[in-house]
Amino acid sequence: MMEQSTRIILIHRKTRLAELVERFNTVQQARFYLEQSGADFADYQQEDQDYRHILEQARRTLEARGRVQVLERAMLPSYRFNTDDTVVVIGQDGLVANTLKYLNGNPVIAINPDPQRWDGVLLPFLPADLPLVIDEVLRRKRSHKEITLARASTNDGQTMLAVNDLFIGPKSHTSARYALHWGERSEVQSSSGIIISTGLGSTGWYQSLLAMAQGITGTMTDPHVGSGFAWDAKMLIFTVREPFPSKQTGTTLTRGQVNELSPLRIESFMPENGVIFSDGIESDFLTFNAGCTVEIRLGDVAGRLVA
Repeated sequence: MMEQSTRIILIHRKTRLAELVERFNTVQQARFYLEQSGADFADYQQEDQDYRHILEQARRTLEARGRVQVLERAMLPSYRFNTDDTVVVIGQDGLVANTLKYLNGNPVIAINPDPQRWDGVLLPFLPADLPLVIDEVLRRKRSHKEITLARASTNDGQTMLAVNDLFIGPKSHTSARYALHWGERSEVQSSSGIIISTGLGSTGWYQSLLAMAQGITGTMTDPHVGSGFAWDAKMLIFTVREPFPSKQTGTTLTRGQVNELSPLRIESFMPENGVIFSDGIESDFLTFNAGCTVEIRLGDVAGRLVA
């Protein structure tokens, strides 16, 4: 029976084929482009058909239980979520991570629509699981995992959240220049940027940074090598990438822990092309040029991934 007071937000993204059709106007033109590139059009078509079928099945399942709003990924930044909305995401890990940034502690049911294609670290459920899981979530009978987010706030009123990591540095392959303030320590630096990692992101980009450090030094004592740290850990870790020593810039403050008592503050000295972006989405960035200061803290609200 449908409960009019229950609102469920079903989030999806365009398939590879849908994006190509949008680019080339017709399926036939998209097919011609793929075949000329040596790609398998049938694979793209099958993926698109399977995803649309699963999305339609999910919509029908959810409509039997409440009011359903179907939302495409591009609409996330402008959509107003209510605190009592239940969110269902069907797609890859990146879609789940992107969704969590725009919520206010809403429970997220993450569905892997194609386990043969995607591993799905953040996708614990298959489409067939949805009826049982949504019923238990609506009755508050289901547990969840908390995910600590990172929050960047600038002195000119800009804010950004990150589920995996924040990048602060130059837009292009140049050097960033800034002053880093952490606890009682401060240092002017020149580097290729600063990475701030969450527990969820500590098995991704952060591991690459550790591997690079190990390759250079030949040793590694970091306790988070390989396994990272807990998703709900009340801390972040910052790492300075490729710091450059000079008469005016230092390399002694290149790594540290950010927690509730110890935020990280960075003051930009870049005349142009300074940016802050999250979770690898370079096109969605905050400007970080000279005169701008950013403070990094834990997010005010944690993500909630239904388990």
